[in-house]
Amino acid sequence: MKSATRSATSAFFSATESDVFPPTGGVLKRVFDVSAAMTALVFISPLFLMLMLLVKLSDRGPAFYGHRRIGHNGKSFRCLKFRTMVVDGDKVLHAHLQANPRAMEEWRATRKLQNDPRVTLVGAVLRKLSLDELPQLVNIIRGEMSVVGPRPVVEDELERYETSAIYYLQSRPGLTGLWQVSGRNDVSYESRVAFDTHYVKNWSLSSDMMIIAKTIPAVCLSRGSY
Repeated sequence: MKSATRSATSAFFSATESDVFPPTGGVLKRVFDVSAAMTALVFISPLFLMLMLLVKLSDRGPAFYGHRRIGHNGKSFRCLKFRTMVVDGDKVLHAHLQANPRAMEEWRATRKLQNDPRVTLVGAVLRKLSLDELPQLVNIIRGEMSVVGPRPVVEDELERYETSAIYYLQSRPGLTGLWQVSGRNDVSYESRVAFDTHYVKNWSLSSDMMIIAKTIPAVCLSRGSY
């Protein structure tokens, strides 16, 4: 699997002399992303500030958390979120997985836990409503993410894309996407890869608009979020 992924990514980067492909959607998608993200930040600024205070005051830890993810053309970036986990989350996760073989199986299969011991009480609510991801509007303005696209992955996860990694690397990761409106954590990882591949192969601005429209009921119904 790892060798297949390396072959796919090598082929991707050697396809041009400059080793850089323009992102899926080009200038049109970028103009829409910046306009939408800046408008959203203006309108939700009161909510944004309230959530910052809520997270900060709940356990006196930092309000934001930045996790290293892989973006367009394989460039890494810090994907921003409101912090939803305890400060010493890595230690808590390690101890939990060592003590619970079933949880270890779930983690290996999906890189997520339905009952994650690291998640705080406030964090659980933010995750359920997908409010923890609002800081990614800043990532969009910076050009690291898009409003719609594949969910950002860590380097180890990209190996699970195998030869489909080439499609992931052609796009900017998205705040929302086809996976999020198609069941999210309720679908297999293989299905997630298939959704991402289909999205990049068949991108259009109208499909982005459709996904954005479907995101609202998906968030309200909390489908597959935990």
